[in-house]
Amino acid sequence: MNLFQTRRRPLAALSLAWLLAAGLCAAGETPNSPDALTASSGLYVKVQLNAPVKFSKLKAGDVVEGTLARDVYSTDRELFLAGSRVRLVVNSMTKRRRIPNDHWPGVIKLFTPRHEKFPVFKDATISGAGGESALRVSLISSNRQREVTAQTKKKSASQAEAPESGAVEVSPAKRAAPAKKQALPIMVLEAFTTEGEKSNPANGEPAPSSGLSSNAETLPAGTRCKILLLGDVSASKSNPGDRVQGRLLEPVLLNSHVALPAGTLVEGKVVRKTPPRILSRAGALYLTFTGLTLPGGNRVPMAATLTGTELDQRSHTKIDPEGVLHGEHPGKAWMAINLGVTAGVAKEADDAFQIIFEAIVSTATDASTAGTARIISACASGIYMATRHGRDVVLPRFTEMNISLDRPLSVNLTPEPAATQTPGHN
Repeated sequence: MNLFQTRRRPLAALSLAWLLAAGLCAAGETPNSPDALTASSGLYVKVQLNAPVKFSKLKAGDVVEGTLARDVYSTDRELFLAGSRVRLVVNSMTKRRRIPNDHWPGVIKLFTPRHEKFPVFKDATISGAGGESALRVSLISSNRQREVTAQTKKKSASQAEAPESGAVEVSPAKRAAPAKKQALPIMVLEAFTTEGEKSNPANGEPAPSSGLSSNAETLPAGTRCKILLLGDVSASKSNPGDRVQGRLLEPVLLNSHVALPAGTLVEGKVVRKTPPRILSRAGALYLTFTGLTLPGGNRVPMAATLTGTELDQRSHTKIDPEGVLHGEHPGKAWMAINLGVTAGVAKEADDAFQIIFEAIVSTATDASTAGTARIISACASGIYMATRHGRDVVLPRFTEMNISLDRPLSVNLTPEPAATQTPGHN
Protein backbone atom coordinates (compact mmCIF):
# COMPACT_ATOMS: atom_id res chain seq x y z
CA MET A 1 0.00 0.00 0.00
CA ASN A 2 2.85 2.36 0.78
CA LEU A 3 4.53 1.59 -2.55
CA PHE A 4 1.28 2.29 -4.43
CA GLN A 5 0.85 5.66 -2.69
CA THR A 6 4.48 6.52 -3.38
CA ARG A 7 4.04 5.85 -7.11
CA ARG A 8 0.74 7.73 -7.17
CA ARG A 9 2.47 10.89 -6.06
CA PRO A 10 5.98 10.76 -7.56
CA LEU A 11 6.20 14.49 -8.42
CA ALA A 12 4.82 16.03 -5.26
CA ALA A 13 8.19 17.07 -3.83
CA LEU A 14 9.25 18.63 -7.13
CA SER A 15 5.91 20.44 -7.41
CA LEU A 16 6.32 21.89 -3.92
CA ALA A 17 9.79 23.19 -4.72
CA TRP A 18 8.51 24.74 -7.97
CA LEU A 19 5.62 26.51 -6.25
CA LEU A 20 7.84 27.93 -3.49
CA ALA A 21 10.37 29.14 -6.04
CA ALA A 22 7.57 30.67 -8.12
CA GLY A 23 6.23 32.53 -5.12
CA LEU A 24 9.64 33.97 -4.27
CA CYS A 25 10.19 35.07 -7.87
CA ALA A 26 6.77 36.73 -8.00
CA ALA A 27 7.40 38.53 -4.74
CA GLY A 28 10.67 39.94 -5.95
CA GLU A 29 9.58 40.96 -9.44
CA THR A 30 9.93 44.67 -10.06
CA PRO A 31 9.48 47.03 -13.00
CA ASN A 32 12.25 47.78 -15.41
CA SER A 33 14.95 50.26 -14.50
CA PRO A 34 13.97 53.91 -14.99
CA ASP A 35 14.66 55.41 -18.36
CA ALA A 36 17.22 58.17 -18.61
CA LEU A 37 15.57 61.50 -18.01
CA THR A 38 15.57 63.75 -21.02
CA ALA A 39 14.16 67.14 -21.84
CA SER A 40 14.62 66.77 -25.60
CA SER A 41 11.45 64.75 -26.22
CA GLY A 42 9.27 65.59 -29.20
CA LEU A 43 5.63 66.59 -29.29
CA TYR A 44 3.18 64.72 -27.09
CA VAL A 45 0.29 63.41 -29.18
CA LYS A 46 -2.66 61.71 -27.50
CA VAL A 47 -5.08 59.94 -29.84
CA GLN A 48 -8.56 58.68 -28.98
CA LEU A 49 -9.28 55.66 -31.19
CA ASN A 50 -12.55 55.51 -33.10
CA ALA A 51 -13.05 51.81 -32.30
CA PRO A 52 -11.41 49.12 -30.12
CA VAL A 53 -8.28 47.70 -31.73
CA LYS A 54 -6.40 44.51 -30.82
CA PHE A 55 -2.84 45.63 -31.46
CA SER A 56 -1.35 42.13 -31.44
CA LYS A 57 -3.54 41.23 -34.45
CA LEU A 58 -2.51 44.15 -36.65
CA LYS A 59 -0.42 43.64 -39.76
CA ALA A 60 1.85 45.85 -41.83
CA GLY A 61 -0.26 48.17 -43.96
CA ASP A 62 -3.28 48.24 -41.63
CA VAL A 63 -4.80 51.66 -40.96
CA VAL A 64 -5.63 52.94 -37.47
CA GLU A 65 -7.76 56.07 -37.15
CA GLY A 66 -8.81 58.30 -34.29
CA THR A 67 -9.01 61.90 -33.09
CA LEU A 68 -6.72 64.03 -30.97
CA ALA A 69 -7.77 63.77 -27.33
CA ARG A 70 -6.01 67.02 -26.42
CA ASP A 71 -4.47 70.08 -28.04
CA VAL A 72 -0.86 69.82 -29.17
CA TYR A 73 1.29 72.80 -28.16
CA SER A 74 4.77 74.02 -28.98
CA THR A 75 5.77 76.72 -26.45
CA ASP A 76 3.16 79.50 -26.90
CA ARG A 77 1.68 78.15 -30.15
CA GLU A 78 -1.09 75.65 -30.63
CA LEU A 79 -0.08 73.29 -33.43
CA PHE A 80 -3.11 71.00 -33.55
CA LEU A 81 -6.59 71.24 -32.06
CA ALA A 82 -8.28 68.54 -30.00
CA GLY A 83 -10.73 66.65 -32.21
CA SER A 84 -8.52 66.75 -35.31
CA ARG A 85 -8.57 63.50 -37.29
CA VAL A 86 -5.50 61.28 -37.07
CA ARG A 87 -4.60 58.50 -39.52
CA LEU A 88 -1.75 56.08 -38.92
CA VAL A 89 -0.48 53.20 -41.06
CA VAL A 90 1.22 50.19 -39.46
CA ASN A 91 4.79 50.04 -40.73
CA SER A 92 5.70 46.69 -39.17
CA MET A 93 5.12 44.49 -36.12
CA THR A 94 7.66 43.91 -33.38
CA LYS A 95 7.92 42.32 -29.94
CA ARG A 96 8.48 44.32 -26.81
CA ARG A 97 8.54 43.61 -23.10
CA ARG A 98 5.07 43.77 -21.57
CA ILE A 99 4.53 46.84 -19.39
CA PRO A 100 4.02 45.73 -15.75
CA ASN A 101 0.87 46.64 -13.85
CA ASP A 102 -0.45 46.12 -10.33
CA HIS A 103 -3.83 44.67 -11.28
CA TRP A 104 -3.01 41.01 -10.50
CA PRO A 105 -0.80 39.42 -7.82
CA GLY A 106 2.73 38.37 -8.75
CA VAL A 107 1.91 34.69 -9.21
CA ILE A 108 -0.26 35.52 -12.24
CA LYS A 109 2.74 37.10 -13.95
CA LEU A 110 4.41 33.67 -14.03
CA PHE A 111 1.75 32.50 -16.48
CA THR A 112 1.60 35.73 -18.48
CA PRO A 113 3.84 36.14 -21.56
CA ARG A 114 6.68 38.53 -20.81
CA HIS A 115 6.59 39.98 -24.32
CA GLU A 116 3.79 41.14 -26.56
CA LYS A 117 3.38 41.97 -30.23
CA PHE A 118 3.34 45.68 -30.84
CA PRO A 119 2.80 47.75 -34.00
CA VAL A 120 5.43 50.17 -35.25
CA PHE A 121 4.16 53.48 -36.63
CA LYS A 122 6.54 55.85 -38.37
CA ASP A 123 4.24 58.40 -39.96
CA ALA A 124 0.93 60.00 -39.03
CA THR A 125 -1.40 62.36 -40.87
CA ILE A 126 -3.39 64.92 -38.88
CA SER A 127 -6.32 66.60 -40.64
CA GLY A 128 -7.78 69.80 -39.24
CA ALA A 129 -9.19 73.15 -40.23
CA GLY A 130 -5.83 74.18 -41.66
CA GLY A 131 -5.45 71.13 -43.89
CA GLU A 132 -3.34 68.00 -43.52
CA SER A 133 0.03 67.75 -41.79
CA ALA A 134 2.46 64.84 -41.70
CA LEU A 135 4.39 63.89 -38.57
CA ARG A 136 7.08 61.38 -37.78
CA VAL A 137 5.77 59.41 -34.81
CA SER A 138 6.73 56.68 -32.39
CA LEU A 139 4.07 54.75 -30.44
CA ILE A 140 4.67 54.82 -26.69
CA SER A 141 1.63 53.04 -25.26
CA SER A 142 -1.99 52.17 -25.83
CA ASN A 143 -4.48 51.45 -23.06
CA ARG A 144 -7.65 52.58 -21.39
CA GLN A 145 -6.95 55.30 -18.86
CA ARG A 146 -8.57 56.76 -15.79
CA GLU A 147 -8.05 59.99 -13.88
CA VAL A 148 -6.76 59.67 -10.30
CA THR A 149 -7.20 62.84 -8.25
CA ALA A 150 -6.18 63.77 -4.71
CA GLN A 151 -8.77 63.22 -2.03
CA THR A 152 -9.86 66.65 -0.83
CA LYS A 153 -9.91 67.64 2.80
CA LYS A 154 -13.19 68.69 4.36
CA LYS A 155 -13.44 72.48 4.51
CA SER A 156 -14.93 74.47 7.34
CA ALA A 157 -17.97 76.67 6.74
CA SER A 158 -15.85 79.83 6.64
CA GLN A 159 -13.46 78.32 4.09
CA ALA A 160 -16.34 77.09 1.95
CA GLU A 161 -17.85 80.57 1.73
CA ALA A 162 -14.56 82.31 0.95
CA PRO A 163 -14.08 82.97 -2.77
CA GLU A 164 -11.14 81.32 -4.49
CA SER A 165 -8.27 83.65 -5.32
CA GLY A 166 -5.70 83.43 -8.05
CA ALA A 167 -7.79 81.70 -10.68
CA VAL A 168 -5.51 81.08 -13.63
CA GLU A 169 -6.51 79.74 -17.02
CA VAL A 170 -4.46 76.64 -17.82
CA SER A 171 -6.10 75.61 -21.07
CA PRO A 172 -9.06 76.95 -23.08
CA ALA A 173 -12.44 75.67 -21.87
CA LYS A 174 -13.55 75.09 -25.46
CA ARG A 175 -11.05 72.25 -25.74
CA ALA A 176 -13.06 69.92 -23.52
CA ALA A 177 -12.31 66.23 -24.11
CA PRO A 178 -15.02 64.10 -25.71
CA ALA A 179 -17.40 62.27 -23.39
CA LYS A 180 -16.32 58.90 -24.85
CA LYS A 181 -12.72 59.40 -23.74
CA GLN A 182 -12.84 56.72 -21.06
CA ALA A 183 -14.74 54.17 -23.19
CA LEU A 184 -12.10 53.51 -25.86
CA PRO A 185 -8.32 52.99 -25.76
CA ILE A 186 -5.96 55.94 -25.85
CA MET A 187 -2.80 55.93 -27.96
CA VAL A 188 0.16 57.95 -26.74
CA LEU A 189 2.72 58.91 -29.39
CA GLU A 190 5.89 60.93 -29.47
CA ALA A 191 5.93 63.05 -32.65
CA PHE A 192 8.45 65.21 -34.47
CA THR A 193 7.57 67.90 -37.00
CA THR A 194 9.54 69.12 -39.99
CA GLU A 195 11.10 72.58 -39.97
CA GLY A 196 8.27 74.03 -42.05
CA GLU A 197 5.62 72.70 -39.73
CA LYS A 198 7.40 74.12 -36.72
CA SER A 199 7.09 77.65 -38.02
CA ASN A 200 3.49 77.29 -39.23
CA PRO A 201 0.84 75.92 -36.87
CA ALA A 202 -1.33 73.27 -38.51
CA ASN A 203 -4.57 75.01 -37.63
CA GLY A 204 -3.42 78.24 -39.26
CA GLU A 205 -4.09 80.25 -36.11
CA PRO A 206 -1.92 81.42 -33.24
CA ALA A 207 -2.41 80.15 -29.73
CA PRO A 208 -5.42 81.52 -27.81
CA SER A 209 -3.20 83.95 -25.93
CA SER A 210 -1.95 87.27 -27.23
CA GLY A 211 1.66 86.19 -26.89
CA LEU A 212 4.38 85.71 -24.33
CA SER A 213 4.53 88.13 -21.47
CA SER A 214 7.71 90.21 -21.47
CA ASN A 215 7.26 91.37 -17.87
CA ALA A 216 7.54 89.50 -14.60
CA GLU A 217 4.33 87.67 -13.70
CA THR A 218 3.28 86.24 -10.35
CA LEU A 219 1.21 83.07 -10.39
CA PRO A 220 -0.84 82.73 -7.20
CA ALA A 221 -0.68 79.72 -4.91
CA GLY A 222 -3.06 77.01 -6.04
CA THR A 223 -2.33 77.48 -9.75
CA ARG A 224 -2.66 74.13 -11.48
CA CYS A 225 -0.32 72.92 -14.21
CA LYS A 226 -0.45 69.78 -16.33
CA ILE A 227 2.93 68.15 -16.91
CA LEU A 228 4.27 65.09 -18.70
CA LEU A 229 6.61 62.80 -16.77
CA LEU A 230 9.92 62.23 -18.61
CA GLY A 231 11.11 59.12 -16.76
CA ASP A 232 9.85 56.06 -14.90
CA VAL A 233 9.24 56.43 -11.15
CA SER A 234 8.10 53.70 -8.77
CA ALA A 235 7.91 52.92 -5.08
CA SER A 236 9.98 49.76 -5.53
CA LYS A 237 12.81 51.11 -7.71
CA SER A 238 13.15 54.82 -6.91
CA ASN A 239 15.01 56.16 -3.89
CA PRO A 240 14.62 59.34 -1.80
CA GLY A 241 16.49 62.16 -3.48
CA ASP A 242 16.14 60.77 -7.02
CA ARG A 243 15.52 63.48 -9.59
CA VAL A 244 12.15 63.70 -11.33
CA GLN A 245 11.61 65.71 -14.50
CA GLY A 246 8.48 66.71 -16.36
CA ARG A 247 7.46 68.94 -19.23
CA LEU A 248 4.57 71.40 -19.22
CA LEU A 249 1.89 70.14 -21.60
CA GLU A 250 -0.27 73.26 -21.81
CA PRO A 251 0.60 76.95 -21.45
CA VAL A 252 -0.52 78.62 -18.24
CA LEU A 253 -2.31 81.90 -19.01
CA LEU A 254 -2.45 84.88 -16.69
CA ASN A 255 -4.30 88.06 -17.71
CA SER A 256 -4.58 86.75 -21.29
CA HIS A 257 -0.80 86.33 -21.50
CA VAL A 258 1.29 83.18 -21.45
CA ALA A 259 2.97 83.15 -18.05
CA LEU A 260 4.40 79.64 -18.49
CA PRO A 261 4.72 78.32 -22.08
CA ALA A 262 4.23 74.68 -23.01
CA GLY A 263 7.52 72.81 -22.95
CA THR A 264 8.74 74.43 -19.74
CA LEU A 265 10.91 71.88 -17.92
CA VAL A 266 9.67 71.09 -14.40
CA GLU A 267 12.09 69.56 -11.90
CA GLY A 268 11.35 67.67 -8.73
CA LYS A 269 12.55 64.82 -6.56
CA VAL A 270 11.42 61.77 -4.64
CA VAL A 271 10.96 62.86 -1.03
CA ARG A 272 10.16 59.46 0.43
CA LYS A 273 8.99 56.07 -0.69
CA THR A 274 7.74 52.87 0.88
CA PRO A 275 8.25 49.78 -1.29
CA PRO A 276 5.63 47.01 -1.36
CA ARG A 277 6.08 44.86 1.74
CA ILE A 278 5.15 41.42 3.02
CA LEU A 279 1.69 40.73 4.45
CA SER A 280 0.29 42.28 1.24
CA ARG A 281 1.12 45.83 2.35
CA ALA A 282 1.11 48.24 -0.58
CA GLY A 283 3.82 50.73 -1.49
CA ALA A 284 3.71 54.52 -1.27
CA LEU A 285 5.49 57.34 -3.10
CA TYR A 286 5.76 61.07 -2.33
CA LEU A 287 7.03 63.51 -4.96
CA THR A 288 7.62 67.22 -4.72
CA PHE A 289 8.44 69.73 -7.45
CA THR A 290 11.08 72.28 -6.64
CA GLY A 291 11.91 74.29 -9.76
CA LEU A 292 11.40 74.92 -13.45
CA THR A 293 13.47 75.96 -16.44
CA LEU A 294 11.84 78.32 -18.94
CA PRO A 295 12.47 77.94 -22.70
CA GLY A 296 14.72 81.02 -22.53
CA GLY A 297 16.97 79.30 -20.00
CA ASN A 298 15.82 81.05 -16.82
CA ARG A 299 15.70 78.73 -13.80
CA VAL A 300 13.05 79.56 -11.20
CA PRO A 301 12.62 77.84 -7.81
CA MET A 302 9.11 76.79 -6.91
CA ALA A 303 7.15 74.56 -4.55
CA ALA A 304 4.38 72.38 -6.02
CA THR A 305 2.48 69.26 -4.98
CA LEU A 306 1.00 66.44 -7.01
CA THR A 307 -2.81 66.65 -7.17
CA GLY A 308 -3.71 64.13 -9.87
CA THR A 309 -2.44 61.76 -12.52
CA GLU A 310 -3.76 59.68 -15.41
CA LEU A 311 -3.00 55.97 -15.12
CA ASP A 312 -3.92 52.69 -16.75
CA GLN A 313 -7.55 51.78 -16.09
CA ARG A 314 -6.40 48.61 -14.31
CA SER A 315 -4.11 50.49 -11.93
CA HIS A 316 -4.98 50.44 -8.24
CA THR A 317 -3.33 53.67 -7.11
CA LYS A 318 -4.82 56.57 -5.16
CA ILE A 319 -3.59 60.00 -3.97
CA ASP A 320 -4.19 61.28 -0.44
CA PRO A 321 -4.81 64.99 0.40
CA GLU A 322 -1.07 65.53 0.98
CA GLY A 323 -0.22 64.39 -2.56
CA VAL A 324 1.19 60.98 -1.55
CA LEU A 325 0.56 58.10 -3.96
CA HIS A 326 -0.59 54.86 -2.32
CA GLY A 327 -1.25 51.41 -3.71
CA GLU A 328 -4.69 50.15 -2.78
CA HIS A 329 -5.28 47.15 -0.55
CA PRO A 330 -5.74 43.76 -2.27
CA GLY A 331 -9.25 43.20 -3.58
CA LYS A 332 -11.40 40.07 -3.59
CA ALA A 333 -9.95 38.70 -6.82
CA TRP A 334 -6.39 39.29 -5.58
CA MET A 335 -7.07 37.45 -2.31
CA ALA A 336 -8.98 34.63 -4.02
CA ILE A 337 -6.01 33.90 -6.30
CA ASN A 338 -3.54 33.93 -3.42
CA LEU A 339 -5.78 31.69 -1.32
CA GLY A 340 -6.06 29.22 -4.20
CA VAL A 341 -2.28 29.08 -4.57
CA THR A 342 -1.98 28.72 -0.79
CA ALA A 343 -4.25 25.67 -0.87
CA GLY A 344 -2.04 24.17 -3.57
CA VAL A 345 1.10 24.85 -1.52
CA ALA A 346 -0.47 23.18 1.54
CA LYS A 347 -1.48 20.10 -0.47
CA GLU A 348 1.94 19.72 -2.06
CA ALA A 349 3.70 20.18 1.29
CA ASP A 350 1.48 17.48 2.83
CA ASP A 351 2.17 15.01 0.03
CA ALA A 352 5.89 15.76 -0.18
CA PHE A 353 6.45 15.23 3.54
CA GLN A 354 4.67 11.87 3.52
CA ILE A 355 6.62 10.66 0.47
CA ILE A 356 10.00 11.66 1.93
CA PHE A 357 9.24 10.35 5.45
CA GLU A 358 7.85 7.02 4.22
CA ALA A 359 10.88 6.56 1.96
CA ILE A 360 13.23 7.02 4.92
CA VAL A 361 11.24 5.14 7.59
CA SER A 362 10.04 1.81 6.20
CA THR A 363 7.51 1.28 9.00
CA ALA A 364 5.82 4.66 8.54
CA THR A 365 2.24 4.81 7.26
CA ASP A 366 -0.15 7.55 6.19
CA ALA A 367 -1.89 7.36 9.54
CA SER A 368 1.34 7.81 11.50
CA THR A 369 2.55 10.79 9.44
CA ALA A 370 -0.78 12.52 8.79
CA GLY A 371 -0.64 14.81 11.85
CA THR A 372 2.91 15.98 11.25
CA ALA A 373 2.20 16.47 7.54
CA ARG A 374 -0.75 18.72 8.33
CA ILE A 375 1.39 20.88 10.61
CA ILE A 376 4.08 21.23 7.95
CA SER A 377 1.54 22.05 5.23
CA ALA A 378 -0.05 24.70 7.46
CA CYS A 379 3.35 26.26 8.09
CA ALA A 380 4.20 26.24 4.36
CA SER A 381 0.91 27.89 3.39
CA GLY A 382 1.27 30.43 6.20
CA ILE A 383 4.76 31.38 5.05
CA TYR A 384 3.55 31.75 1.48
CA MET A 385 0.71 34.09 2.46
CA ALA A 386 2.91 36.11 4.84
CA THR A 387 5.56 36.73 2.18
CA ARG A 388 3.14 38.11 -0.43
CA HIS A 389 3.95 41.72 -1.25
CA GLY A 390 1.29 44.38 -1.77
CA ARG A 391 0.71 46.57 -4.80
CA ASP A 392 3.46 48.76 -6.15
CA VAL A 393 3.08 52.43 -7.17
CA VAL A 394 4.34 52.78 -10.74
CA LEU A 395 4.40 55.99 -12.80
CA PRO A 396 5.70 55.07 -16.27
CA ARG A 397 7.35 57.52 -18.62
CA PHE A 398 4.87 59.81 -20.42
CA THR A 399 2.40 59.80 -17.53
CA GLU A 400 0.21 62.91 -17.38
CA MET A 401 0.29 64.59 -13.98
CA ASN A 402 -1.43 67.59 -12.40
CA ILE A 403 0.51 69.71 -9.93
CA SER A 404 -0.56 72.69 -7.82
CA LEU A 405 1.65 75.55 -6.63
CA ASP A 406 2.08 75.63 -2.86
CA ARG A 407 3.11 79.29 -2.85
CA PRO A 408 3.12 82.21 -5.34
CA LEU A 409 5.58 81.90 -8.22
CA SER A 410 7.23 84.88 -9.93
CA VAL A 411 8.40 84.23 -13.48
CA ASN A 412 10.00 86.36 -16.16
CA LEU A 413 10.15 84.94 -19.68
CA THR A 414 12.72 87.50 -20.83
CA PRO A 415 16.14 85.80 -20.80
CA GLU A 416 18.62 87.36 -18.44
CA PRO A 417 21.31 89.29 -20.31
CA ALA A 418 24.74 87.73 -20.31
CA ALA A 419 27.24 89.40 -18.05
CA THR A 420 29.70 91.57 -19.94
CA GLN A 421 33.31 91.93 -18.95
CA THR A 422 35.11 95.28 -19.05
CA PRO A 423 38.41 94.90 -20.80
CA GLY A 424 41.32 95.55 -18.57
CA HIS A 425 43.75 98.47 -19.06
CA ASN A 426 47.44 97.87 -19.52
